[in-house]
Amino acid sequence: MQVIGLCRFSYPALGGFQIEHDSIDERITFLYGEKRLEERFRLMETIALPCLRQQTDPDFDLIIVIGDSLPPHHVTRLRDLCADIPQITIHAEPPRKHRQVMKEILNAARKDPKAPCLQFRHDDDDAVSVDFVERLRQTINDCAGLVARTKTMAVDFNQGYVAQLGPEGITASELHRPYNVAGLGMYVRGNCPLSIMNFAHEKIPRFMPTVTIGDAPMFVRSHSAFNDSRHKGAKAIDLTPIDANLAAEFEARFALRQDHVRRVFSRP
Repeated sequence: MQVIGLCRFSYPALGGFQIEHDSIDERITFLYGEKRLEERFRLMETIALPCLRQQTDPDFDLIIVIGDSLPPHHVTRLRDLCADIPQITIHAEPPRKHRQVMKEILNAARKDPKAPCLQFRHDDDDAVSVDFVERLRQTINDCAGLVARTKTMAVDFNQGYVAQLGPEGITASELHRPYNVAGLGMYVRGNCPLSIMNFAHEKIPRFMPTVTIGDAPMFVRSHSAFNDSRHKGAKAIDLTPIDANLAAEFEARFALRQDHVRRVFSRP
């Protein structure tokens, strides 16, 4: 079964952000600000991409959506960061309505629309566990009876961490977050045009059966200066520096390395 992931990298969509802008030009100016993009690239390099390289089931596709106005030197930098991950395709689009363009991209990525597929979203500042694709596929196989009776079904891995990355390394706290973007996957029946982008992630259990698995940490959600949700008054979470044991777990489960974080975030 094809597994398709979708990652939005500073794509200037019409809608799709909690931070409002008066015009698309204002949104592009915000998204492409050098300070903001530098942080996004550092997060992409240290947290979002390493876990994809190390997936125990490498049979997946991931589409990174960028704006067609992203400056060429930033496009080159992104391509260089992703060059050793063959599952990644970088797709440029002009500004369009957020959900509509993302649904179209996901449906176009289906190699055989008559066959079922699995889908997930991957934020450019989050990590999933290195066995995320494997466990998503296995969970759907384990639920064959339910899958046979529904056109869509969600799988929610609801245990993980929230973390902040910087020159001093990683601070983190355990997090239980049902229907978080990271750790959420969806089954789509063949010949069904729905996608994971048809639904707000936190509202997905209103529209389909879901299976929740909380037996292991399956995601790391990062906090940073430019988090979209944090500009809407999200509750602060106390984070503490990770110890040696947790650093080892982060490396084993998420390919997230303390030394790599310190090196990347210490660059001038």
